[in-house]
Amino acid sequence: MKQWLFALLAAVSLPVLAGENDWTPSETSTINGRLLEVIRHGVRKEWGYQAPQQDTFMVIHPKSERKNAPLYVVLHSAGHDVKSCVECTLKVGNHDIYHSPDDFYALYLDCRANKGDWWWGGMHKDDANLIKKNSGGDPTPVERRVIDTVKWVIKKYGIDENRVYLCGNSMGGSGTLGIGVRNGDIFAAIKANVPAGIEHVSNRMYFPPQSVPENVRIPDPPVVIDYSAPNDKWSSGHERFVLAMNDRKYALYFYWGAFGHANNHAAIMKVNDLINSFDWLNVRKNEAYPAFANASSNNKMPWPDNMEEKAPGQINAFFRWKNIGDTKNKLEMSLFLASSSELKTTFEIPKEATADVSLRRIQNMKVKPGKTVKWTFGSTTGEVKAGADALITIPGLKITAEPATLVISK
Repeated sequence: MKQWLFALLAAVSLPVLAGENDWTPSETSTINGRLLEVIRHGVRKEWGYQAPQQDTFMVIHPKSERKNAPLYVVLHSAGHDVKSCVECTLKVGNHDIYHSPDDFYALYLDCRANKGDWWWGGMHKDDANLIKKNSGGDPTPVERRVIDTVKWVIKKYGIDENRVYLCGNSMGGSGTLGIGVRNGDIFAAIKANVPAGIEHVSNRMYFPPQSVPENVRIPDPPVVIDYSAPNDKWSSGHERFVLAMNDRKYALYFYWGAFGHANNHAAIMKVNDLINSFDWLNVRKNEAYPAFANASSNNKMPWPDNMEEKAPGQINAFFRWKNIGDTKNKLEMSLFLASSSELKTTFEIPKEATADVSLRRIQNMKVKPGKTVKWTFGSTTGEVKAGADALITIPGLKITAEPATLVISK
């Protein structure tokens, strides 16, 4: 611990060339038995900063070096900077979302060093001035910096570009939604721990009352995991976020309970034991996935009228899938519900549930808008037209714990 802190202090004191493109570690050390590199850098013109500044990010290597490793990207909360964020990983229970798997590379970014350079966009209703400053669909300089840094790390360390994941707590959770949902061409899946506001993502994704401009193309978003608490003031507005994700047919796993603005997973799981039940770190960007909407198994949300509700709840928590085939003329995917043998929970797991199922990130079977395709699911069959955005949605599928194969064919 002392060795690592000494190295970090030494790194911070080193000079930085503003705008340098060839970033190199200013210092290396170890943490939790893993190599840690500290990289200090200036700004790039294309990020759009009004003045020069210095920033820091840290890269932690897998415990056993490996090629083509996945990447775990962390955005810290307003109460942290990159140094204290990484320090949290020294103890289980201290902001558990910051703790990366041992066999991953991990990237920790900073937005505390420079005034106003905050990645949540300050998009909460209590931050009126920042709402005005950061509204709209255009990314801010810090958002461009985050994306460029992620791309640089992918290239520098030979990351598996189909397994890049973004997460964060509080302000970092809001940044995770605001930056992550918009950049599904980079992130396979994202996870937000008690995000501090949903206005950031609502603006960047043009959620109602906005609409996506005709000249803006938004790639299929990553699979999104969000856990928030009705007794946390920062969760305000989640009913609008969940409705927009449902209506846009984006993939969302949402959990809630009266655990406040918590970051300790063991404590949160005493209230809602589903928050870590979905294996988000095995979602791949180069594989199709289903988005479930209007599911019969969803609990009624406490937002916005019943914020004193103590009972935990979920949206889409029990749906699972497995890719079988994705060819030029046919897509095959197994759909099923999690079973009680694999999912230990205090929730009652439904024996069956109906949901509208949309297929996103289809790799090979390209369908034009308005084109009719055939589908089969178990003993049921039908035809459906692709939407204006070429999205294929099968309404009202009955899904059970027994896997059934959904087949879409031209």
